[in-house]
Amino acid sequence: MAVKKILMIVGDFVEDYEAMVPYQCLLMVGHLVDTVCPDKKSGDTVATAVHDFEGHQTYSEKPGHNFAITADFDGIKEAEYDALVLPGGRAPEYIRLNPRVIEIVQHFARAAKPIASICHGQQILVAAGVVEGKTCTAYPAVKPDLEKAGATWAEVNDTFTNAVVDGQLCTAPAWPAHPEWMSKFLALLGSTIVP
Repeated sequence: MAVKKILMIVGDFVEDYEAMVPYQCLLMVGHLVDTVCPDKKSGDTVATAVHDFEGHQTYSEKPGHNFAITADFDGIKEAEYDALVLPGGRAPEYIRLNPRVIEIVQHFARAAKPIASICHGQQILVAAGVVEGKTCTAYPAVKPDLEKAGATWAEVNDTFTNAVVDGQLCTAPAWPAHPEWMSKFLALLGSTIVP
C-alpha cells in the first residue's frame, strides 16, 4: 500500500468522534495525517464536542476531548497532500468563513483528490462551491444547503450509517457511519488491508 499524506481541517468544537476516529484510523493503516486549524500552530489543541442522538428533535452536545493540531495552518501547501478530511460539529459553520480554508478545499476538488466529509463538514464544501452536480449526504439539517448548491441529496438511512461516493468525494451523515465512510475513503485512497 502506498502511504498517502492526508490533511484534516478542524476548529474548536469539531465533533469529537468525527475528528478522533478518522485520524486514528488513517494512522493505523499507515497513512500520514496533518491536522490543522486556522489561527493555530503545531502543538496547539482545539476543543471538541460529542454529539449524541438521544431521542430529541436534534442531537445533544457534551464536552469532548482536546484534539491536537499537528501542523501550522499558515504553512500548509495543499499540493503536497493526497487527500482531505473535513469532520463535522460546529467548527464548519465558522471555519468556512476563512478564505484560505475555501482555497484549500477548492484545490482538492479541482485536482480530483479524495475528499472525505462528514456531518456538517459539508457546509465547507457548499461554501467552497464544489458540490454542484455531485450526489452526497450529510446531517439532515445540511440538506437544504446542499440542494441549493446544486448537489443531489442521498437520503440518510434510519441508523445514520450510510456513506456515499461520487467521484473522489466521500460523504456521510454522522459518526455512526464511520465504518462505511472510512472503508469507502480508504478505497478511494487505494488502501488495501491484508490480514
